Amino acid sequence: MENVAAKVALVTGASSGIGRAYARALAEAGASVVLVGRNAERLREVAAELPGEHLAVPADVAETGSAAEIVRRAVEHFGRIDIVLANAGLYLPGDFAEADLAAVRALLDVNVFGAMAVIREALPAMIAAGTGDIVVTSSVSGHQAIHWEPVYSASKHAMQSFTHGVRRQLVGTGVRIGAIAPGVVLNELWGIGEADETAAQIAAATGIDSSDVAEAVLFMLSRPRHVNIRDLVILPTSQEI
Repeated sequence: MENVAAKVALVTGASSGIGRAYARALAEAGASVVLVGRNAERLREVAAELPGEHLAVPADVAETGSAAEIVRRAVEHFGRIDIVLANAGLYLPGDFAEADLAAVRALLDVNVFGAMAVIREALPAMIAAGTGDIVVTSSVSGHQAIHWEPVYSASKHAMQSFTHGVRRQLVGTGVRIGAIAPGVVLNELWGIGEADETAAQIAAATGIDSSDVAEAVLFMLSRPRHVNIRDLVILPTSQEI
């Protein structure tokens, strides 16, 4: 993973699930990692397990001014940001006719605005440097409308469109942007925390592990600079959608 080693990577939603797996995979590949998450205690626990140099920044990406402060602290500590993994996200299933609008707004603030804000704050320096990588954590739900999670699905459709549009704006700058779209990932977002349950679903190929997603992102990041993987969909073999 020589394309990742010695780089500075910023990971949002790093205190659990896919974000935690991203942070571990990047650190093990030799990157310095800026971990961002709302739960300061869990963030410190993840950071304490990592090899190499890292910085934990407790923050809510949906709050006004938060993205600018996150990027400021990362650059102040490491001098630059080479990689942004916009991963922080909330999940909301259920019938929209019964949806709590406060929960809908909170999800959109994190999944859409929060991701856009962090990318917006990091992007100018990447463009000036003529290099950089951005990967958005999307979902298979962003590639088709999933009727039992219409708000979540809409947020991921928004990020797919955003990723595709920004990629075209970045043509010629040397900065790459893409999205990874997992299916069922066996982690806290799905309410799965027991090792036995995870192992059983992996054996049945009805779910994948957060580390599977992290490995796929390392693949995206380690491609030669003339290759931009715009979309990577990663599904359990036995997932029907």
